[in-house]
This record gives sequence, C-alpha cells and structure tokens, in this order.
Amino acid sequence: MEVCSLKKYFGKILLVVVPVIAAIVLLYPTYQASKLEEKEAQAIAKAKQATNSTDSLAIMKAFKKQYGEALKTAKARRLKLGLDLRGGMYVTMEVDVVKLIEETAQRETIDEIFKDVIAKTRNEAAKSDEAAMNIFLRYFNNIARPQGKSLLNYFDVGDLRDASEDKIIASLNESIDKAIDQAQEVIRQRIDQYGVSEPNIQKQGSRRIMLEFPGVTNQDEMRSLLQTTARLEFKLVRNYKEIVQAFYKIDKMLSNKIKAGKGLIEEPIAELDALKADTLKVEQPKTKQDTAKLAQSSDTTKTDTTKTDTTKTDKDTVNDPYAGLPPEEAQRRYALDHPFTTLFSTFFVPGQNQNIVPIYYTSDQFPDGEYIFRIPKDSIPKLLVMLSRPDVAALIPADLEIAIDAKPDTRLLQRQNIEIFDFYALKKEPELTGEVISNARASFDPTTNQPVVLMSMNSDGAESWARITGANLKKRIAIVLDGRVYSAPTVQSKITGGNSQITGMANAEEARLLEIVLNAGALKAPVQIIEERVVGPSLGEDSIRSGLNASLIAVILVVLYMIMYYGVGGALADFAVLLNVSLILSVLAALGGTLTLPGIAGIILTIGMAVDANVLIFERIREELDNGRSMRSAIDEGYRKALSAIIDSNVTTFFTGAILYFLGTGPIQGFALTLMIGILGTLFTAIVVTRAIIEIFMTKGVASFDFGQPKIKQYN
Repeated sequence: MEVCSLKKYFGKILLVVVPVIAAIVLLYPTYQASKLEEKEAQAIAKAKQATNSTDSLAIMKAFKKQYGEALKTAKARRLKLGLDLRGGMYVTMEVDVVKLIEETAQRETIDEIFKDVIAKTRNEAAKSDEAAMNIFLRYFNNIARPQGKSLLNYFDVGDLRDASEDKIIASLNESIDKAIDQAQEVIRQRIDQYGVSEPNIQKQGSRRIMLEFPGVTNQDEMRSLLQTTARLEFKLVRNYKEIVQAFYKIDKMLSNKIKAGKGLIEEPIAELDALKADTLKVEQPKTKQDTAKLAQSSDTTKTDTTKTDTTKTDKDTVNDPYAGLPPEEAQRRYALDHPFTTLFSTFFVPGQNQNIVPIYYTSDQFPDGEYIFRIPKDSIPKLLVMLSRPDVAALIPADLEIAIDAKPDTRLLQRQNIEIFDFYALKKEPELTGEVISNARASFDPTTNQPVVLMSMNSDGAESWARITGANLKKRIAIVLDGRVYSAPTVQSKITGGNSQITGMANAEEARLLEIVLNAGALKAPVQIIEERVVGPSLGEDSIRSGLNASLIAVILVVLYMIMYYGVGGALADFAVLLNVSLILSVLAALGGTLTLPGIAGIILTIGMAVDANVLIFERIREELDNGRSMRSAIDEGYRKALSAIIDSNVTTFFTGAILYFLGTGPIQGFALTLMIGILGTLFTAIVVTRAIIEIFMTKGVASFDFGQPKIKQYN
C-alpha cells in the first residue's frame, strides 16, 4: 500500500523538491564565492605582513594554487550585485577619434591649415555628441578646401589610380568603428585580467563606452588601467649637441620676445640653482636596464655627481656676462635671458667614469657628447606649454621629440623628498613598437629585488631587436610607454632572443598593471574618462542593509499575517513565497543578471503579488466550502475559479515589465527583470507548488485542511 501511495504523489513531490534543489544548486556558487573571498582577504593580509616580496608572492601563489580556479568559477556563476549594493565605479569613456584622424594623416603632409582644422574639430567635439568625423569634414570644407586643399593632400590613398575622397572618408569611418570596437575589447580584456568580477561594458553613441565596476576599491588603479593607451615604443635617445643648441636658440627667441613685450609674461624662475644644487648633492641615478645583458652593463650616465667638476662651467669664466653683479641681480638677468632653460638643469657627460659638468646657456658653443636634462616636477607643466608653442617647436629638429621620465629620481625622492625627472630628446620614429611583444610578465629583478616587467618578442621582433641593438652599440635606447620614458639604457652588446624588460615601477602592483595592459594590447586611439561616479563601499553596505531590512520586514509581516488569517494554508503560501524569492535569485544568477536596489524593490513587489495569488485561491476555496462543497471539491473549484484572475493580473503586469525592460535603461531594467522573473515564479509556486503540496496531503487521506475557515463548521 505504501508503494502504491508513493507512486500516486511521487510526481507532485518532484514539483516541490526539484525547484528547491535547483535554487540551492544555482545559489551555492554565491555562497562559495563569499567564503573564498574571505579566505583571499586573509591571504592578502598575510602577504602584506610578509617581511619580503618572495614570501609575499609565495603566499599568494599558494592561495591561487589551492583556491584560484574554484574562486574564479564561483565568481563567474554567482549572483551579481550592482554598484548600489557593492559599491564601485561608474565610468563613461570617450575614444579620442580626433586624435585617430590626426594620426592617420601622413606626418610629412601636416601643415598649419590641417592643424587648424584638427584644433577646431577637437574643441567642438568636446562639447558635442555629433560624430567627430562629421565635425572634421565640416571644418575641413570650411577651412582647408577654400585654400585649395583636399583630403588627398593629407591621407594615404594607396593605389593612385583608384584614389578618391569618398574612399578616404569610407576608410576613416571604418578605422573609427574598428578603433571603438577594439577599445571596448581591449578594456574588457584588461578588466578581466585585473580581476574585476561582473563588469558591465556597453557602447554608447558614436564614440563613448559606458562601464560599471562593482566592488572596485582602488579608483586610482582603475583609472590608470582604463586610460593607458599601452603604446609601447623603443626609440633612440638623441641627447646630443644639436638639441642643446636648439634649446639655446629657444632661449634667445623667447628672451627677445619678452624684452619686446610680445612674448611670455616674465616670471621669477628660481628652480635652476635649487635643481643644480640638489643634483650635485646626490649620486646620479643609474640608468634603468631593460635586458639581462643591459642589467650587467654600465651606463654612460652612471656617474657620481658628488665629484662634479664645477670649474668647467661657462659661468665661472671671464666671458661670464653676469660677472660682478650682485647674486640676486645676476639671477634675475639670467632668468630674463633664459626663460626656457631655467626650467631645467643641463649636464654634460664628457665620457664614461668622468665627472659630469653643469651647463649654462651663456654661449652658443657646446662640446660634442651626451647631455643629461633634469627638471623639477613643478616645472614640467611650464616646459610642456612652451614646447607646444609653434615658434618653439619650429626650433627643435624635426626628427626629434621631447619625452619625460615616467617616475622621479628615487634617490632624490628618498633622501631629500624632492621630485626630479629626467627628460630626453628622442628620435620621433620608433625603432620598434609593442606590436612585437608576444608576452609580458611581472617579476622582480634578482639583483636589485625591484619590480620589473619581463617582455618576450615574437620571431620578427626578436630579429629586429637584434639588428637594432647591434647597430646602436654604446648608444641609449628609450623604452617609451604612452609618451613617458620608463627606462633608457645604454646598449653594451647585440641582444638576441627577443627578451627585454621594463623597470621603474614603484611597486609590484604597478608592475602587474603594466603586465595587464601590455598583454591586452594597445589601443588604436587614446581614451579618456569624461564622466566618473564613485559609489563608496559604505554607501553600498547601507543600501544592502536597508534593502535587506525592508525585505525581511515585508516577509515577516506577510508570513505572520498569512498564518494568522489562513492557518496551515497561510503557512503553505509563505513557503511558496520564500521559494519564489529563491527562484528569482537563482534564475538571476543563472542568467548572469545583476541584482540592484530597484531589483530588490521588484522582489518586494513580487512578494505582494505572490501572496495576492494565494489569497485569491484561498478565498475561493473558503467560498466553496461555505456553499457546502466537500474539501476536495472546494479545492478543485477554488483553484479553477481563481486561475483566470491570477493569470490576467500577472500576464498584464508581465507585459508592463517587458516594456520597461526593453525601453528602459540601468535601474529600470533591473526592476523590470526581477519583476518578470518573479511573476513567472508566482504563477508556478502559487498555482503548481501549493496545489501539489495540498494534493499530497489529500492523497494521504487528510479529510480536512485549514484555510482559516471557522472551526464550528465541518467540511467533508
């Protein structure tokens, strides 16, 4: 008999048990991820307390080996929480399409007309949502075309027999579309490698990308990760006589304009003497090395400036134009005569292991050899402004550009707490680019224990690197990332194998970020953050607490009311409501959806709708019992008569939710999604699950069921 009875309601048991098991299975990764993140936090805390970097790395490697794969899998499958619940960053980025157009033009053809078009395009694009290409074409037609210029004058058209402006425009539009798509993909790869879970990355308009990063706590790192273009270039250093002579000419030109009242506003510049004094107090920092061979070599600038020969300066000769003047007056006149070179300090390197010589620009005669340029951090903006002037740029050799170190001199920073940067004259055309890098890996230099990024090149890159280093022995090659110099070592021997390294990182985390951006690839066009909102973790915690409290209060009140008013039937309805909430969360997790505060509001609304469905059913059952029907008959009729009203109300609400989801954005979509899932769950739990449980009881021979009906009546 027991076997026969079990067979009768086995299917109904499955209708109840399967959803419960499914909810547990789908929500388990959320629980697992939470526990593993606690273990990860403990491992990170231990790693920070480690006495050296080796122990720190060992702790993190052990954690990754034991839990890394499980944590990654759990994060991918867990229920995602939105910014309003976890805290994090909301960022809108814009691809610099104008820069892409400018760089697509042939460099040798760019003239003042084209620069004017680009400048006006950039100004308007910054204030408008119009496609940058349309703005560019409008200004080109208004400015360049009346002066006899066409797009063919500036852009490479390949086969001249098939050249046309339409093809140039089509090619530019295609490049822009590819650059935006590529930027979106590169950012996604960087974020994935960084370890941000559940990022939301969407394209907006013609040149913008919207990003949401729940749980991000280090905003500075994320900004660096997002905005780094990752353009890696290897360029020859040209700190030679020609650039010093150019600086001398710039001084003369600016000084004449100042004296004529046409140039810069005279400002007291006191950095020169302080910088030279600071530099003479400390040992010149060793040039950073980029390969194992270079690490063992000596750099031409590895000179102890405590032995600087100050007797060889022009200023101390009989030709000193400021001789005999009081120090303050001499400094004032020198600054007036040298508005450009007083921003930085210049040193001449006579030869290896020889004393470096401070250089003053009082004469146009400079020795042949290598020079060092050093500038205080506060003077860098002034230097960049001056270099951007057309009259200044015209005096710098056309094949050279100025680039500044990415990091200040660590020795000066540690000893005297001043930030001094080296800057370099580099050959504009790179000898090699980051496209040849096949792999980048953060590590530590075994000799200095400083963080480095080891790079491996593909076969073509290795061959080119061997040729370049072989052809430039005893010369310096700068490793430039996004226009900043990370290292500029002297080549001591031909380097084969295609291995190199970047130094200059402040810590292991910075090296890891550089590893990520190099492996993800360079952006075809620069990107910049135009809007940023940060939701602090405390706000996220408050939101979670408030949302959970509201949900719990709602559930408790509903549970108590249903039990008090509908008895056992009310308890059954409460079980169905809780199961419905579990199903909503589990389906969200399975679909990769994100739970937000509006989503919690949708869940609370669903709780009310689920209870309403059960109330309709129970009231119909009680009406049928009052009409004299038996318990079995009343249950059948109650479900049948309530069904149409339940379906009508839920289906119409579902359609409303669908409209909100497809036409709305962000928070509205979160509310609509949980509402739609909740409605489907309501129909299932209220109509199927509760009926199955009641049927199980009735099949076991229960003659009466408590729906809160008056006890004085007996229903059979």
